[in-house]
This record gives sequence, C-alpha cells and structure tokens, in this order.
Amino acid sequence: MQTQIGISESNRQKVAEALAKLLADEFVLYTKTRHAHWNVEGPDFHAMHKFFESQYEQLDEMMDDVAERIRAIGHFAPATLKSYLSLTHLTEATREKNNSAGLIKELLTDHEQVIMYLRENINRFATDYQDAGTSDFITGLMEAHEKMAWMLRAHLTH
Repeated sequence: MQTQIGISESNRQKVAEALAKLLADEFVLYTKTRHAHWNVEGPDFHAMHKFFESQYEQLDEMMDDVAERIRAIGHFAPATLKSYLSLTHLTEATREKNNSAGLIKELLTDHEQVIMYLRENINRFATDYQDAGTSDFITGLMEAHEKMAWMLRAHLTH
C-alpha cells in the first residue's frame, strides 16, 4: 500500500537514503562498542566492561528506532553487513592495544562524526524535504549521541 503522509515520494526517498546511512553508522558504532565491551583490558576492566555495555544497549535501541523510522516513511531499512559497510561514514578500525583510553578515543571520534552528520540533516529534513517528524527524531538522536560522547569524554584526562 502506498504511503500517504504529506511528504512527496521523492522527499521520502531522500530522507530514507540519509537515514540508511545513519543506520549503517549506528550499526558500525554499536559493533565497535561491543568490541570494546568484550575486549577491554586493564585495571579498570570491570567498570569499563559495564560502561561499554550500557552504551551498546543505548545504541541497540537507537538502531531499532532508525530502522523503524525508515519503515514509517514507507521505505525498507538496509539490514546486511555488506550494505552497512558500503553506507557508513565510519571505519572498522582495530586497535593494537585494548586499553580503555584507546577504545574510548576511537568511540568518541565516531560519536562526534555521527553528531555532525545528524546536525547537517536537521534543517535539511525539515526545510528541504518537508519532513519535520524526521527532523525532530534526529534532533533527539543527536542529543543522545552528545550525551554518550560526553560520558566517553569524561573518562579521558586532558
């Protein structure tokens, strides 16, 4: 059945394509956070193991929300590793050392990239594509990523 929600098919397609990239970023960031949870080493292991777990649980919910938003505007969400790797802005970097500081810095950089991508699209979605709902949705995601980045940043000494 055709989606009739007051946004043209062309605009819904453009929003869905941008959200597919976001979903890929969320999935890669989730996977990297899982990696940190599983592989962190050092005297702060237990605290960091729990911390990374709380972050990947948040990312899991965010991924689901992004995929459901893509469906709500009448498109299908990508759901293969191959598609995520082709769509993501992030890299699958691996670390030589699995200490918390190195893992945190890498995850922080990724969150900041996601924040910038979201910020770039807030007004575009509302103004250019006439989709205030998705604009509002990604504003909330941006705020969640900003808080997660703050939590990561708070572990680092400058």
